[in-house]
Amino acid sequence: MSTIIFFLPYLLIVVIFAVYGERKISAFIQDRLGPMEVGYYGILQSIADLLKLIQKEDIVPRAADRKLFLIAPILIFVIVFTGFSLLPVTSSWHGATAETGIFFLLAIVSLDVIGIIMAGWASNNKYALLGAVRSAAQIIAYEVPLTLSVLCVIVLTQTLDLQTISYQQGIWINQVEPDSVNYLFGLKSLGIDITNVGGILSWNVVRMPFLFLVWVIFFIASLAECNRAPFDLPEAESELVAGFQTEYSGFRWSIIMLAEYGMMLLVSILGVILFFGSWNSPFPNIGPFKLAEWTGGLPGELSGDILSAFWLISKTALMIFLQMWIRWTFPRVRIDQLMSLGWKYLTPFALFFLLLCGVWRLLMI
Repeated sequence: MSTIIFFLPYLLIVVIFAVYGERKISAFIQDRLGPMEVGYYGILQSIADLLKLIQKEDIVPRAADRKLFLIAPILIFVIVFTGFSLLPVTSSWHGATAETGIFFLLAIVSLDVIGIIMAGWASNNKYALLGAVRSAAQIIAYEVPLTLSVLCVIVLTQTLDLQTISYQQGIWINQVEPDSVNYLFGLKSLGIDITNVGGILSWNVVRMPFLFLVWVIFFIASLAECNRAPFDLPEAESELVAGFQTEYSGFRWSIIMLAEYGMMLLVSILGVILFFGSWNSPFPNIGPFKLAEWTGGLPGELSGDILSAFWLISKTALMIFLQMWIRWTFPRVRIDQLMSLGWKYLTPFALFFLLLCGVWRLLMI
């Protein structure tokens, strides 16, 4: 519950700054200024837009299914937001202590397709319905490689607990797994013990180098899950009016956008936890210079909470920036290209890497 209480205001703050940041990033890439008028360098533009959306009239089409139409945006947001309850925030502030945390998280997030179909169907609009159907097809197609990429990490770590996975990628692994030893690249045969070294050498992408390619699959699939360009086919304003949210206005439209940015934040944090050390510091201990301890803090202490939260938030911000950079760099793909990429390429490669991770795990023992 405490994690949810933390993430609700944090998500609102992230969305406000993320919208402003995306406008400035896109403006920089396209050689223009972006927001400039409202506040210093337009920094209050997102707040002005939020106030505008709250004051706008909430219009419900006469032929729409009113109850489903009104419920759908709330359902989409609640499903996405529930996923945050399982995420560890710091070394001592973990989410819901579920032994099957990753699978539960994936199961929750996959339910947002129900709200999307509900929104498209209830709108009684052919553009909204077409956008909802395309979104459902896209999300289902890319959940397969996304789940397979997560399974690769599970095979390596042998746990479904996100906090345990976080501890495994740092110098405090013995707090959750007594007598455990981290070897360089995860290979016991090398005999190079890095348990007390930590830093980037303990991250999963280094413990099993092929996991970097698995993260690439995870990242591409997460873009499709978030309906982000170049995979924003459900919206595709060049072909459709807007997508499943065509008939929504004012506050309910903003709820759908809040859920979209919430999904961006959720998959970014999950990617950091699974592949890039979670809340652990990237700096290793080098001889007398205990950089991992100095920059990571001790679990259970205030310094540890502050520093570990800093690293998790910083890495997550970098992932969100990468999502925005890709949106304004690559052109939108066609629907047949999108489905072909998911089923013909990402899924077979994810299966191959899952097999490879199993073999690597055998070599680690």
